[in-house]
Amino acid sequence: MRRFPQLRLRLHAICVAASFTFAAFPTSPAQAANTTQSEVARLRGLSRTNLLEYRNSPSAAAAQAANPSQWRVRRSEALEAFQSVAGRLPGRERACAFEPVTDEETDCGTYVRRLISYQSQPGGRVPAYLCIPKSALNGAKAPAVLCLHPTDNKVGFKVVVGLGGKPHRQYAAELAERGFVTLSPSYPLLADYQPDLKALDMPTGTMKAIWDNLRGLDYLETLPFVDAKRGFAAIGHSLGGHNAIFTSVFDERVRVVVSSCGFDSLLDYYGGNLKGYVQERYMLSMQRFANDAPSATWDYYELIACLAPRLVYVNAPVRDANFRWDSVDRIVDAARPVFALHGKAENLLVRHPDSEHDFPDSERLESYEWIARGLQWTMTQARLPAKD
Repeated sequence: MRRFPQLRLRLHAICVAASFTFAAFPTSPAQAANTTQSEVARLRGLSRTNLLEYRNSPSAAAAQAANPSQWRVRRSEALEAFQSVAGRLPGRERACAFEPVTDEETDCGTYVRRLISYQSQPGGRVPAYLCIPKSALNGAKAPAVLCLHPTDNKVGFKVVVGLGGKPHRQYAAELAERGFVTLSPSYPLLADYQPDLKALDMPTGTMKAIWDNLRGLDYLETLPFVDAKRGFAAIGHSLGGHNAIFTSVFDERVRVVVSSCGFDSLLDYYGGNLKGYVQERYMLSMQRFANDAPSATWDYYELIACLAPRLVYVNAPVRDANFRWDSVDRIVDAARPVFALHGKAENLLVRHPDSEHDFPDSERLESYEWIARGLQWTMTQARLPAKD
């Protein structure tokens, strides 16, 4: 059944007025499962839409998860399947001393912006922007947000701190204005960051980005002005939107995930043509599924569910030509029973602005409220962005 995004916007607005309590959401996993749409192509022999379905071994009969412990069996299988394509997440033996270097520092009024680099692995130095509120430098610790940039082969990570690129992507700067420490690593093989994946023994650009990000969180934990006990948030648009998901499924220190224009089902991505994923900076091994999306071993259906019970904010514009908003809805509908299983059905929120592939002011600013809620932080007042 086709959904009507403007009606969804009005309903969501009513829900937000009640301090993010969504009375219309299912109150139990069973009730939520009953709202799941009809079955689509199965995923490794398991239901793609009934994500409570799991099995204890590939040859075992499928069962229904009745508690979070049982769901973790499927979660583990999903992450193994993702790593079969993206490459295995490196072990802690790959970690090394950060040896941070500050190349530049700029006074931005209420915060300081530093251009830094840190070692994520031996021989692998990651350029990043670190934005620090002056209040934090003066002794008031602040929570930190990992800010992941969209595809931009010219300015790269500079766009999220407001240094060029398209508008509505400056979330690292805006969050720093609101009192958060922000770390914005560069994505591998974009703009000036060109690591040699083979020399670094990294299987894919996707896994290299995940590892750089996880080490970025480790680095934030060492900084005296970061309140790491609150956990972290991850936010990203487009490439950054799925980079935030990929990173967060491997690290539960990330308590809030914001994904803007970051995904739809592989079944729906450009009609199932997955060639966009077949790049060195993504996963070259996606080539074997390029024209056969149903055979892919992973999908965002499972990855979004793997984020439960954390706070997840999704921006899915109705005119996004890259990722279909209705596909996002199908994924969210399928994942919500998993959030309900954890008693947190309300922690998964999707917005459908009437825009193209963008992160409009209203949704971007609302996502900051979502981050503040998840990290239990009161934001400082900041100037509003210029009108769209």
